[in-house]
Amino acid sequence: MKKLFIGLTILSIVYAAPNDNVKAQEAKWKTPDAPLKRKRDLSGKWGFVDERSKEVIPFKYDGADEFSEGLATVQLEGKCGFIDATGLEVIPCRYENAESFYEGLAKVRHDGKCGFIDRTGREAIPCKYEDAKPFSEGLAQVVLNGKCGFIDKTGREVIQCKYHNAGSFCEGLVRVWSNCKWGFVDKTGMQVTPFKYDETRPFSEGLALVVLDGKYGFIDQTGAETIPCKYEDASSFSGGLAKVYLNGWGFINHTGHEIIPCKYDGAGTFYKYLSRVVRNGKWGFVDKTGHEVIPCTYDYVKLFSDGVAEVEMDGQWFKIDKLGNRVDH
Repeated sequence: MKKLFIGLTILSIVYAAPNDNVKAQEAKWKTPDAPLKRKRDLSGKWGFVDERSKEVIPFKYDGADEFSEGLATVQLEGKCGFIDATGLEVIPCRYENAESFYEGLAKVRHDGKCGFIDRTGREAIPCKYEDAKPFSEGLAQVVLNGKCGFIDKTGREVIQCKYHNAGSFCEGLVRVWSNCKWGFVDKTGMQVTPFKYDETRPFSEGLALVVLDGKYGFIDQTGAETIPCKYEDASSFSGGLAKVYLNGWGFINHTGHEIIPCKYDGAGTFYKYLSRVVRNGKWGFVDKTGHEVIPCTYDYVKLFSDGVAEVEMDGQWFKIDKLGNRVDH
């Protein structure tokens, strides 16, 4: 999650849906032909420039975030507010901290408490929470009296603040921590799995990574352990595959079938259909079928970019294409 200002309290980006009032205001917010980017000058002040690095909004702010939904968070004399793309301060710098707008709402901190404002500056959800996390799938985690729960975009507490820790909703479920164990609940607060896991990760591609008695496996959205907790390490699914470790690194598919054998000393994530792998101290690349398209013969390899990758062999660096041929240009 992107943090706004170094040295200020860590806050989370908040999501919510715009209301009709906000839509009526949108015509007032001008958007430049090309997106503006924040930039810091030599004096340490922040402003905004266009794609040619021409100054559009003066360098006068102590901090700034990128534009989101037509507004950018800025900090001036220790207080945060929002400007539009013309530099107009549409929401005064009066908050202790503030985060970017997403889906019509922004999280703000006032008098030490968190709440949410809309793009007119109206306090849509009162600043009464000790902390909060981003809205995800219509719900946001909030902390009240040291316990976590979830509110909807009207501020209604749909899941009671009773958990010691929690994540954010993904694919209709959220991981929550109770009595020193993790489990999952749905958007009504109904328990989907027992609180028995040592660790969990959010659902991804219909499966969630779980850890039981130090072993890694995966459950589906009914709570069934579809891939047994037998691995020594693992990562969440991405692009149809999950990286797992069992006497070596490999990759499995959604059914648990080992597509790429667990034989590597190290493996990266897939980037442009290839993953870096290392075996016996030598590096190469495999594709998603498990085919070692670039044999593990190099001392080190970098990721492919524009069809070529930098590799090291015997102390010399050079480039290769995706067939392993040396490229001299």
